[in-house]
Amino acid sequence: MGRDPSQQSLSQQPTGPPRTPPAGTASPSTPQSKSSTGGVAEFLMATMSRAENKGMASSVLGGSPYASYSLDDLEGSGSTRKDLEDLGPQTEPFHFHVYAHKHNCHITVTKPNRNAIISMSAGNLGFKKAKRGTYDAAYQLTAYVMDKLNQGNWHKIIKSMEVVLRGFGSGREAATKVLLGAEGKMLRSTIVKVSDATRLKFGGTRSPKPRRLG
Repeated sequence: MGRDPSQQSLSQQPTGPPRTPPAGTASPSTPQSKSSTGGVAEFLMATMSRAENKGMASSVLGGSPYASYSLDDLEGSGSTRKDLEDLGPQTEPFHFHVYAHKHNCHITVTKPNRNAIISMSAGNLGFKKAKRGTYDAAYQLTAYVMDKLNQGNWHKIIKSMEVVLRGFGSGREAATKVLLGAEGKMLRSTIVKVSDATRLKFGGTRSPKPRRLG
């Protein structure tokens, strides 16, 4: 009696573990797929190589492979340097603060880092009560401060100064007269800016009740 050919083929199949193909060879039945991470890595490497080649060509021609802009480069050009000089001094100036209100006058001179050199008011000169807010008190105060600055040789150190006016008291005009007069001739040439820092109220809180005598 003959054997069934299907059974004969089954008996001839190996019964051991399945054989694995050697490393580096792909199975003929399943095509090898390219991973997405490998494609991104190849793209980045190609882009970097093109950038390096372009940078080398730029450096050979005398340029820089990377674009850089600094203030020194801007200052090196002719028209740009002039534009920067028109903006004024690059360093912070000294400040001459005048706070003049109807009751007193305060003068403070500060360094570029805002540290005070001298700070005085009309009361420090001996003026009492209502006399502290007069024109004469503010004039003498400004002249005294200017004299102290000249004695300390600050006129040799100060290269640029900003005058900051605040308030509408009589000391505002008095301080201006001193700076324009003989007392302020040592520091008058260093003034590069005059600004008004008076605080103006738009709406805001209710003002105090006006004082009425009698």
